[in-house]
Amino acid sequence: MISKKVLDFLKALEKNNNRDWFNDNKKEFKTLETEVKEFYNAINQKLSIHDEIDKVKAFRIYRDVRFSKNKQPYKTNFGASFHRVKPRLRGGYYFHIQPNNQSFLATGFWAPEKEDLLRIRKEFEMDDQEIREIINNKAFKSIWGELEGEELKTAPKAFDKEHHAIDLIRKKQFVFTKKLTDKEIQSKELIDIIDQSFKAIRPYFNYMSDVLTTDLNGVSLIDG
Repeated sequence: MISKKVLDFLKALEKNNNRDWFNDNKKEFKTLETEVKEFYNAINQKLSIHDEIDKVKAFRIYRDVRFSKNKQPYKTNFGASFHRVKPRLRGGYYFHIQPNNQSFLATGFWAPEKEDLLRIRKEFEMDDQEIREIINNKAFKSIWGELEGEELKTAPKAFDKEHHAIDLIRKKQFVFTKKLTDKEIQSKELIDIIDQSFKAIRPYFNYMSDVLTTDLNGVSLIDG
């Protein structure tokens, strides 16, 4: 579980997002950061039972304000991503902690490389039945809801805008999110909620990993 102190600190930081306040409270921040990172490790241990995780990346609290209109120096959340072992396994997991019921889980493909994006679109163009069966499964949708992500307003170049799978083909991202309440964040069941949610995404990851490691004829791109 994540302690109430973590959420309280982030609420206070949101109201006092300046270096003087942060430096005055840096000792508390470091203590809470350690607590949160220990929870990340617990997630990783759970995931590693049924998946292969290459690395865990804990995002820093400090914002890069060089090219941003928002000059506030600190993020008002904690977050970490969990990367699967490439090239055989594709997709990733993300856990976001933010007070006022703004915490969430996310999973999928945030920024596919140009070649991967084309390969995914070509697969949907050829056959969209399997992916629809996966993402429309009742149990799957009860946890993850609808497929999300940025998309083009029209068809990508060289694709038919009248294609029956154009709703999938025009997407640039392929992600799912699951909101978490403050109550859930502080509950003893949190680690199991996260683990079971991430485990439920596996059919989607299996499908996408298979697509991204084979050509359109189903021939492996990674085996010698």
